[in-house]
Amino acid sequence: MSTLTELPVVVIGAGPVGLAAAAHLHERGIAFTVLEAGDTPGAAVRQWGHVRVFSPWRYDIDPAARRLLDDAGWVAPDIEALPTGAELVTAYLQPLAELPALKPHLRYGTRVEAISRLGMDRLRTAGRDTTPFLVRLADGEEILARAVVDASGTWGTPNVLGASGLPARGERDAARYLEHALPDVLGADRDRFAGRHTLVVGAGHSASNTLLSLAELAAEQPGTEVTWAIRSSSPARTYGGGDADALPARGALGSRLRTHVDAGRIRLLTGFSVHALTPTDDRVTVLVRHSDGSEEPVTVDRIVAATGFRPDHSIAAELRLDLDPVMDAARALAPLIDPNEHSCGTVPPHGVDELSHPEPGYYAVGMKSYGRAPTFLMATGYEQVRSVVAALAGDWRAARDVQLDLPETGVCNSNPDDSATNDSCCGPAPDAEPAGRGLATGVSGGLLAAPLQLVTPDAAPAGGQAGGCCGS
Repeated sequence: MSTLTELPVVVIGAGPVGLAAAAHLHERGIAFTVLEAGDTPGAAVRQWGHVRVFSPWRYDIDPAARRLLDDAGWVAPDIEALPTGAELVTAYLQPLAELPALKPHLRYGTRVEAISRLGMDRLRTAGRDTTPFLVRLADGEEILARAVVDASGTWGTPNVLGASGLPARGERDAARYLEHALPDVLGADRDRFAGRHTLVVGAGHSASNTLLSLAELAAEQPGTEVTWAIRSSSPARTYGGGDADALPARGALGSRLRTHVDAGRIRLLTGFSVHALTPTDDRVTVLVRHSDGSEEPVTVDRIVAATGFRPDHSIAAELRLDLDPVMDAARALAPLIDPNEHSCGTVPPHGVDELSHPEPGYYAVGMKSYGRAPTFLMATGYEQVRSVVAALAGDWRAARDVQLDLPETGVCNSNPDDSATNDSCCGPAPDAEPAGRGLATGVSGGLLAAPLQLVTPDAAPAGGQAGGCCGS
């Protein structure tokens, strides 16, 4: 046995996908070490523990992890129930991390600072694939590894609030007015929102959850106002598939949000592009800009930037990564997860081949593997690590036998009556729609499918929306 294969596989992150990787490594008899920056398993999940996910337990539990837990006498939750983030941790991740097969190999409070090859920078080629990885920790400790599975996620690197991918002017100076995705509006963070005017910017599920909580708070607390801002001309993408959604909770999320908007409990601004933020007498004025260059100020008390996340590949700067210039994902994976073409339920099966880089033995998995695409589901990450670990074990037949069972939206509009013609809501209807195609979430799916047009606070859109049905 070579020195390299005697070394452990280092897994970065003890969230759902990182612990799934550990379970698969244990089953394959491969030594491993899990490095977690937080103090507990699922540390990032705990930060949105008050949120109920829209996928039932059967999509949230990794098969290898389930086998280990079952062997230990674990009492499984109802597989059709919808867990909160907190329940995901306490009922699944914590018991998994406590198993004797995993617990000795987990290190908490351990932040990875950089990954390289022992004695080599990125430039050197000779002997690279037989040289151990060097994983340097924030405290200076260095760990050698045969492979690195980076499941560190993207929670710590949210997207900026400003348009064009750049911070809005004054965004950093206005930080005290800003909240990132999924604040606990009805719980720990209630006092920051009760009786105040909150602007939520974003069109994804994080925005939807926050808006629904704010609407509930507004019903309980007089003076609470809610404004929702999106960049396109219609919220139809956020409303989603309603009753046609394969995940009922996901469909209900959009339907409930639409009801609040239509009733005027949530004010909707479309064509909204954040240009600048200026603190004004304990409030903040948001200067918005639309396509003709005109600007409009909107003054609020709080801003929730539910604008998504992006990966941070800086720890792998000395590795040879082949990243797609658009997605910031592995080049082979990028077209399969492109939100211009796919929803989270229509991503094709993919595994080690699509996750590989020119740096052999390094794999970004889970949410981080998707780069800037917002279409990730836990079940996808579980199949990723199963494939990667099979490859590390030399079982390439299993590694390439990749299968995914994902729920699809199945439609691209929650209300067919929104279309004035017989065309598909996402453009002219094709002669034959490809099987398994759901609602795209990006540019051609509506993120910027129409010119930016501002609906000012004084002019609520008729029927709660305006423009085409595939907006964001």
